[in-house]
Amino acid sequence: MQKAMKIAIVDDEQDMRQSISQWLALSGYDTETFPSAEEALKKLGPDYPGIVISDIKMPGMDGMAFLKKLMGSDSALPVIMITGHGDVPMAVEAMRLGAFDFLEKPFNPDKMTALAKKAANARRLVMDNRQLRKELSDGGQIMRKLIGTSPVMERLREDILDLGQADGHVLIDGETGTGKTLVAHSLHAVGARAGKKFVLISCAALEEEALSKRLFGPMMPEDSRLPAIEEARGGTLVLEDVEALSDSLQARLLSVINEQGMPGETRIVAISNLQEQDRTCEDMLRPDLFYRLAALRITVPPLRQRGEDILTLFTRLSEQFSDEYGCDAPQVSAQEAAQLLQAPWPGNVRQLINVAERAVLQSRRGSGTIASLLMSEHEEMQPVMTTEGKPLKEYVEAFERMLIDNTMRRHKGSISSVMDELCLPRRTLNEKMAKYGLQRSDYLG
Repeated sequence: MQKAMKIAIVDDEQDMRQSISQWLALSGYDTETFPSAEEALKKLGPDYPGIVISDIKMPGMDGMAFLKKLMGSDSALPVIMITGHGDVPMAVEAMRLGAFDFLEKPFNPDKMTALAKKAANARRLVMDNRQLRKELSDGGQIMRKLIGTSPVMERLREDILDLGQADGHVLIDGETGTGKTLVAHSLHAVGARAGKKFVLISCAALEEEALSKRLFGPMMPEDSRLPAIEEARGGTLVLEDVEALSDSLQARLLSVINEQGMPGETRIVAISNLQEQDRTCEDMLRPDLFYRLAALRITVPPLRQRGEDILTLFTRLSEQFSDEYGCDAPQVSAQEAAQLLQAPWPGNVRQLINVAERAVLQSRRGSGTIASLLMSEHEEMQPVMTTEGKPLKEYVEAFERMLIDNTMRRHKGSISSVMDELCLPRRTLNEKMAKYGLQRSDYLG
């Protein structure tokens, strides 16, 4: 059940405050009243979870000054101003300053309720968007699988949120194994279609006739599903390996897009997984279809561009596999950490997952090293070479961050235990945690 929206009512006349409050409370709102702007400002912060209804003419700080204060704190806060008869010019000035709307006394309570509903809906959208951004920056539930603090991953999460809130079709491209399908799930989860159908079709996994039936119908008698185009109506249709569509299926898909007026109805997220160096999705699709599907675009970064995220990912994956196999996660030496960072990772995250699992299995048997796994994965790679040419300082810092992170995780945030194990004084540990963006609260429990 959706929580009732708050409405702050600010008016120096007690009878007016009470009457507005009672009427809006009967309409299902959570009201609170203030006799002055000064009192209201003590409560109304930049993320106030509601709207404000305020009189303009009040002793002390008047409504116009109050509005300026509110807009300076949170310009997206809807403020409805109440004006006296003949004060329309003042109301117009309030709108210019950022007021949501105004009511002229004496006003119809039903009109006030309708206006409050409109303002509340606008506020709810703003607050939902802010919460989504907070989840992204804090690694919230939806986005936790997109691990990493590298600039390219921060930018990817911002792109997902921005494009998730948009309505155009999206093309996701990038190297194999980078997590393009996960990005498609995230786009759906943070957008307006989150509660609707999410239908994923692999265009390369089916023969042309079977793919045609799965996409457009008619379905086989024994298949109770709707064709994907119908099944995803109002939601998101994801087409993996979209470049595998034949010319005839491309033409049919384009026709459906034009006829149904998508994306207003259904959003298509196309995933391109081309591996040839000299071919792109644009080369493989007819131009009119390509430009419809690529209205918005996300390129998922390769693992080799993600810096110390590689060590963070390896640690998390090792922990997961060690839990699964009932053994301790392997300890990473400084040399092995450098080699993890230096590896070219042509298979990207998918390849890192394989290496982490094999490292855990080796550790359980008590034989082998991470370095030997990397050398078998990349026979051409020399132990001391790097594909990126980064300075030694970056590798040292990445290893140091991983070591503190792992130790904090193992000791569940116990600062004293971490100090003892790493032989660090409290001040030095605090400084290094601040430097690497590590928060003790993330490890508690």
